[in-house]
Amino acid sequence: MRRISFFMIVVVSILTATTAKAKKNEVIDFVHPLCWYSGMENHVFQILIHGDNISDMTPSLENAASLSIDEVVKVENPNYLILYIDTKGAGPQQFQVKLTNGKRKAAFDYELKQKVPFNRKSFDASDVVYLLMPDRFANGTRENDVVKGMRETVCDSNIPMARHGGDLKGITDRLDYLAELGITVIWPTPVLENDMEVESYHGYAITNYYNVDPRFGTNEDYRNFVSQAHQRGIKVIKDLVFNHCGSFNPLFTDMPQKDWFNFDGQYVQSSYRTAAVADVNASQFDRTRTVDGWFVKTMPDWNQKNRLVRDYLIQTSIWWIEYAQIDGIRQDTYPYCDFDAMVEWCERIDKEFPGFNIVGEAWINNNVGVSVWQKDSKLASRNSKLKSVMDFPLMSLLNYVCDENTDAWDHGFARLYEYLGQDGVFADTNHLLTFLDNHDTDRFQKNEVMANDTTRYKQALSLLLTLRGIPQLYYGNEVGMAANKSKGDGALRQNFPGGWPGDVNDAFSPEGRTDLQNWYYNTTRNLLQWRKTNETVHYGKLTHFHVRDGVYVYARTYKGKTVTVLINGTKDSATIQLEPYQEVLPAKSALNIINHQTVNLNQTLVLRPKEVIILDF
Repeated sequence: MRRISFFMIVVVSILTATTAKAKKNEVIDFVHPLCWYSGMENHVFQILIHGDNISDMTPSLENAASLSIDEVVKVENPNYLILYIDTKGAGPQQFQVKLTNGKRKAAFDYELKQKVPFNRKSFDASDVVYLLMPDRFANGTRENDVVKGMRETVCDSNIPMARHGGDLKGITDRLDYLAELGITVIWPTPVLENDMEVESYHGYAITNYYNVDPRFGTNEDYRNFVSQAHQRGIKVIKDLVFNHCGSFNPLFTDMPQKDWFNFDGQYVQSSYRTAAVADVNASQFDRTRTVDGWFVKTMPDWNQKNRLVRDYLIQTSIWWIEYAQIDGIRQDTYPYCDFDAMVEWCERIDKEFPGFNIVGEAWINNNVGVSVWQKDSKLASRNSKLKSVMDFPLMSLLNYVCDENTDAWDHGFARLYEYLGQDGVFADTNHLLTFLDNHDTDRFQKNEVMANDTTRYKQALSLLLTLRGIPQLYYGNEVGMAANKSKGDGALRQNFPGGWPGDVNDAFSPEGRTDLQNWYYNTTRNLLQWRKTNETVHYGKLTHFHVRDGVYVYARTYKGKTVTVLINGTKDSATIQLEPYQEVLPAKSALNIINHQTVNLNQTLVLRPKEVIILDF
C-alpha cells in the first residue's frame, strides 16, 4: 500500500515530543496510543504498532516493573503487531518495547504515566454550552494557515468550504470574551488531524486520532487551551467520531485486516434511516444498511464489532480525557455506531471517570425516537448507557413557535405545551442537550429580516435558558449572525466577525459591534450571567399551564425557590387573570430578569405583544 509521507513526518515529531520514541534505523512507523497511564480500573491496554513486515517479530519488555505482555495479536496485514499490556500493580515508569526476529531488531521507548484522580465536575444542566467551529471562530496566527505536506493547500475565507485559518490560539485568545458572555462550557467541533484533499476544515474525517490537526495547533496547544479555559471556570467538551474516519487515515489506507471496516472496506452508502435501529418492526436489511453503511464515500465506516477496533477507539477517548483533562465528550452520529460497542464504551468511561458526561448526536425528529437512546430509557428494549442526548425535536419547535400567532390548541406556544407535556417518555430531561441551531442546521436567524426581529430571539433565548435540559448556543447567536442552508453548509459556518486580522466589524468588542450586535450580546449576556448561579433553572421541577389568551406560563421550582416565565405568543397585548397561576406565584411581586424591574402581581397582569417576563422569586 502507498505510504502517507506527511503522516510519517507528523508521527515522528509526535513520538519525539511525547513518549513513544522510536530508535534510529528501525522499521517502526507509528505507535498508538502515544503513552498510557497506571492506576486505570481496566489494567490491560492495547498498543498498536505499525511498521514494515513486523508481524513475525517477537515482542518483549525491557526495564519494565510489574508489567507483562498479556496477549500478542497478529492480523492479516504483516505491517501490524498488536500487544495487550497488563499494568496491574505497576506504577509510573519508562520502559522499552523490543521486537526481534533473528538479526532483525527494532525498539521504542514507552511511558506509563500516573493517572490523575477524576474529581472535577462534568457538564450538566447547570451549564450553558457554546458550540464553535475552530476554523471559523478566530485566527490566532497566520503561520499555520497552510501546513507544508498536507493535502489541502487552500486557505481562503472567500471560499465557503475551504479552510479559513481559525485555530486553537484564536479560541484561547478569546476565552475572556466567552467568560464575560457567561458561557460555562466550550464545545469545539473536532480538532484532530483531517489530512484530506478538500473540505478538511470541519474536522469529521479524522486521519489521526492522537494528533491535533497542525493547522489548529499542537497537542500541547490543545492542552493549554483546556487549562486556560479551566482557569476561567469554563469546561471543555471534546467532539469525537467513532462511526467513521477519513479515507486517508493510515488504518484505512493500510488496513490491519479487511474487517476493520464495514463491508470489508468497500464503499456502501448508509441509508441514514437511524429510526430503523430502534424500530421493533424494522427489517434486518434496513438496520444493517443504516449502521454498517458509510456516511459518505470519503469516510470509511469503522467495524466496531471487531474487538481490536473497539479497543482502539475506546482508548483514544480515555487517552484524551487523561492527557488534556477534558470535561465531557460529544459523540458524532451516535445511532450509526454499533450499539453494543457504544454501551461498552459508555461503561468503560464511567468506570474510569465516574460522573463523566457524554452527549450523543441522535438526530431523530420525534421525542420517542430520541428517548430510546438515553440511559435507562423507559421505552428502549436495550439500555444504551448514554447519559445525554440531543433534543432535536425541541430545536425544530423553537425555530417556528415564536413566529406563529399562539392559540389555545395547535399554534405557537400551544405546540410547545403539547411537546413538553410528553416529557414522560424521557428517562432524564435534565440530561437533554437543548439548542436553537448548530453547525448542521439553518441558523436560528435564517436571514437578515429575522435577525432584525429582536423580539423573536428574546423569546427563544428565554425559553432555551429556562426550560429543562442543558442549553447550547451556536457561535454567533449572541451577535445575531444569520444564515440558512440554501447556500450550503459553508454559509452556516461563516467566520465570526472580528476573528481575522483586518476585519472591519469586530464583534468581540463593544466598540467594534453594531448597535444591533450590541443588543444581541447584551441580551444574551444578561440572561447567561443570571442563569449561571440560579440553581432553580438548573435543576428545578418544570410545571406548566395550558395556553390561555395566547399566553404560555411555566415555572421551575427547586429547594423552595421559584422562577416563573410568562410569554405572550400573540401580536396583541394580553391581559391575563393571575388566579390560575397562584401555585407558581409565591409572592405579590418579583424581579423581572429581562428588564430588572419589579413586577406587581395582583389580580391581573398586562403583557405587551410578544413580551416575555421572567420572574425570579
